[in-house]
Amino acid sequence: MKLLTRICWLLLGIVFIFSGLVKLNDPIGTALKLEEYFEVFAKDFGSFFSVFVPHSRTLSLVLSSLEVVLGVALLLRWMLRKTLWVLLALLVFFGFLTFYSAAFNKVTDCGCFGDFIKLTPWASFTKDMVLLALWVVVFLNQRYLRRVFAKGTTGVMYITIASAVAVGIGVRALGHLPYFDFLPYKMGNNIPKLMKPQEQAKYQYVMERNGESKTFAEYPTDSTWKYKSMEVLNPDVSKPVITDFSIFDADGTDHTQDILKGNKLLLIVQSTQSADRDRFKDINKLMTEAAKSRKQIQPLIVTSSSPQEFDAFRHDVNLPGTYYFADATVLKSMIRSNPGFILLQDGTVKGKYHYHDIPETSKLEELL
Repeated sequence: MKLLTRICWLLLGIVFIFSGLVKLNDPIGTALKLEEYFEVFAKDFGSFFSVFVPHSRTLSLVLSSLEVVLGVALLLRWMLRKTLWVLLALLVFFGFLTFYSAAFNKVTDCGCFGDFIKLTPWASFTKDMVLLALWVVVFLNQRYLRRVFAKGTTGVMYITIASAVAVGIGVRALGHLPYFDFLPYKMGNNIPKLMKPQEQAKYQYVMERNGESKTFAEYPTDSTWKYKSMEVLNPDVSKPVITDFSIFDADGTDHTQDILKGNKLLLIVQSTQSADRDRFKDINKLMTEAAKSRKQIQPLIVTSSSPQEFDAFRHDVNLPGTYYFADATVLKSMIRSNPGFILLQDGTVKGKYHYHDIPETSKLEELL
């Protein structure tokens, strides 16, 4: 029991630290997931939850940092009993979210481990129940964890450092791009290739005859077998990774294939209402210089705002260039910056830039 308790204690602390760090890698992605939950709760339980939507980024940073700090506190056994009670509160909270998502099919991905590890709703709930079981073992056997690795002032100092590091990681990721990009539009990925399945779908068919069920690799020609069900054997590689990338103009004409040819510098303006306007002097300068590049870079603008909203916005910030439209969710997946730049070469992502890190034209030419 002593060994089991220490294993559970170690796993619980490591998982909380890992989960928090993965979320802090992309706090905007975590905030988007929180917004999704708040919108669902506002609809199902009451409009009160919509109050939290504007504060989703702050909550993302606080909750993710709290996971890291609690994990560190648990491993140090600092104020162990109080730490365990706070951990229980988080586990119950996350358990409720994942159960509600799974039982009522509300949020298909809890975002427990960001975009690094995708879990189905029931898998997420199972994960939370396993963590709760680990918590129970640790809580009931605290006598085996009497030794504290950081007491008094030393413990406070370690927790303060852990808090500062966690918040610092998240704040920097908020002001720039994620440290590690796990999204389909990461650097090096070829968008046209990911819009096609890697393999042709393979199926197996379950047929029934006279109460007997049998599985076939091909649909049987014998008409005495009656169809019962069908299963895709390779679902992960028989579906395109990118299914919703579509660029069109104000008239609805599709320009997706044109965007994926040649050297393109895409300025992504996800929403004119929340776009940071302070950097558009530098953004406009890059757009103008890129158009004159010896690498024949074509600067384009893509937004999810309405044509009327964007037309007023571009005149307000003196933004030159041709502009197109795309789905808001697609643009949020493409880059965690509003506005932000993506450099494409025949559909391959060669560079991504936050508006705090606007590159020189020479840097774009080097990448091409």
